[in-house]
Formats: sequence, C-alpha cells, structure tokens
Amino acid sequence: MIHYNREGGPLHIKSYNFAIRIVKMFLHFTDNDWKLQAIYKQVLRSGTSISANVHESEFAQSPSDFISKLHIALKEANETMNWLNLLHDTGYLNDKGFESMAQDGSEVIALLVSSIKTIKKNNPIKN
Repeated sequence: MIHYNREGGPLHIKSYNFAIRIVKMFLHFTDNDWKLQAIYKQVLRSGTSISANVHESEFAQSPSDFISKLHIALKEANETMNWLNLLHDTGYLNDKGFESMAQDGSEVIALLVSSIKTIKKNNPIKN
C-alpha cells in the first residue's frame, strides 16, 4: 500500500470544505420543497463523495489505484456541477449561491485534473 499523505494539501482541504458547503446547502433545501428531495439527495451524495474519494486515494495500493480514486472524485464533481446547474436553472438555487458553489466546484475539478495529470506524468502506467 502506498500512502499519499495529502492531508494538508489544497485538494484535500478544498474537497472537504466543498463537502461541508454541500451538506449545509442540503440542510437549507430540505426545508424548502419536499418534492425535490430526490435531487437534493443526489447533490448531497455526489458532492460529499468527492472528498470521500480524495481521502480514500490517500491510502491507494498503487499509483493506478490512486489515479482511479481521483477519477471517481472527478466524475462525482462533474455530476455535482450538473445538479447545481439544474437547481439554479429551475430557480431553487439563487444566482449568488450558485456562483459561489460553482466557483468552489470548478476549483475542485481543476485540482483533481491537475493531480491526475501530475501522478500520470510521474508514474507512467505500465502495460
């Protein structure tokens, strides 16, 4: 097992802080309209999964496993952005809230992409 200790790194911090914001947003939304519970639960699941996969990657068994965990986090981040856009475009997330969440989500995505590229460059996958 390879330990990629990134606990104090920007990706670790930003993905965790983004998860906190997602939870707080979810708690706010659940008071507003029970008819959208399914969507709220989806954004909660995908938005918190990003940080969970980043944390999981820290104890990857190999560089390939590390990359895989970060790819999963990237997919979850992309899904979260979809839900945020949907909530915004349907009027359930105001402009200010959306812009702030989208900015944070975009930063997490950029960090994930950069991390994946760096680990691939430094640890070429052998066929």
